Amino acid sequence: MSIVSRFAPSPTGYLHVGGARTALYSWLVAKAAGGKFILRIEDTDIERSSQAAIDAIMEGMQWLGLNYDEGPYYQTKRFDRYKELTEQLLQEGKAYKCYCSVERLDAMREEQMAAGKKPRYDGACRDQADRPGQPYVIRFRNPQEGSVVFDDHVRGRIEISNQELDDLIIARTDGTPTYNFCVVVDDWDMGITHVVRGEDHINNTPRQINILKALGAPVPEYAHVSMILGDDGKKLSKRHGAVSVMEYRDNGYLPQALLNYLVRLGWSHGDQEVFSVDEMIKLFKLSDINKAASAFNTEKLNWLNQHYIKTLPKAEVAAELAWHFNKLGVDVSQGPSLETIIELQGERVKTLKEMAEISRYFYAEVNEFDADAAKKHLRPVAGAALADIRDRLRDTTTWDASAIQQCIKDTCDALEIGMGKVGMPLRVAVTGGGNSPSLDVTLAALPQAVAVARIELALEFIEARAEQG
Repeated sequence: MSIVSRFAPSPTGYLHVGGARTALYSWLVAKAAGGKFILRIEDTDIERSSQAAIDAIMEGMQWLGLNYDEGPYYQTKRFDRYKELTEQLLQEGKAYKCYCSVERLDAMREEQMAAGKKPRYDGACRDQADRPGQPYVIRFRNPQEGSVVFDDHVRGRIEISNQELDDLIIARTDGTPTYNFCVVVDDWDMGITHVVRGEDHINNTPRQINILKALGAPVPEYAHVSMILGDDGKKLSKRHGAVSVMEYRDNGYLPQALLNYLVRLGWSHGDQEVFSVDEMIKLFKLSDINKAASAFNTEKLNWLNQHYIKTLPKAEVAAELAWHFNKLGVDVSQGPSLETIIELQGERVKTLKEMAEISRYFYAEVNEFDADAAKKHLRPVAGAALADIRDRLRDTTTWDASAIQQCIKDTCDALEIGMGKVGMPLRVAVTGGGNSPSLDVTLAALPQAVAVARIELALEFIEARAEQG
């Protein structure tokens, strides 16, 4: 059997972390078997669906590299097909028209709840004759005997009595189809063999299986994955910080790191923590998904992100880093290569956003100095050391880390002072602040004239400060 899986989000918001994990698991099911992965946009909730949400979903999947083989299919473009099958079920007696008013249904539910019963439709219109001219919905005639049984890849054998299921609405009064019916028709028409989705859909599955059987359609295999919890053990939500996939990009995470983190958020292979996409495809099995809910751990994601910053090919990381510099309004066309920045700063940061923010001085002018760093290190006592190192750096004919380190050493020797009394004022002068990679490599990444000009600016700052007293 050729495996066909699907990701079927509702475009009522961004692609959130839980949806991205579901998409990843579904994608891996297909890729691991050499099958097909389909993207379907379930946009029947016309009032809440939006093009902006569709764009956000597509952008998130593209950023994560979850490429689909077919689609995107839109349910709103398939209404004729749903209507055709609704009519078929009516003609075959597997569905019926329900004329019950909203008032009657509300009263019925209140009465059932007051009696401690589960609210469910009582089948009042199940065997009634047509009432021409009166508004109606169409309900599926659910079997009243037996049970629905299916073997869930994550949760094992699940059995639901048909007496627990009422006759759900498959077409509204205006003729538009409902979610559960659209899903069934789509999964059948698209040849879906494996449905991977959240555990909140478990109650929908027996209803959908009964409709599939009524249509004479094959029943897919199901895997219902647990929810994702926040660090505090509560359901992941905005209060825990970033929830949208693209927020993670905005906050400086690599797609490879987020994918690796998501695949481990409920799935495991021994004690292995780091997985390339190829390894995920090779090793992933639905049966290895954990039944228990998974807790989001930002520290672990940060660790993975730093791992990928340091170990991925520099060109891959540079492509993402360029986006962050652009967001800051920093032009990186003049200055060191981004690969150089990654080499210099990779050990010092956990995110690319942080890397871009602390590396601005490699590309943007340094017109002012961090107040605390300047107060401590750009004092009159530092003037002689800065003037000496300026002259040596200006006159050196070799501009590399080794030559720069020698210039700093020569200044220390000539003025008989320690490295710190040269290094810290020099660092503040060329970077504007008190933190940077090793001074020799930092200066080597800057053009010689730029480094010298910044020292000149620092000397002017010291002189002006001395005049102010």
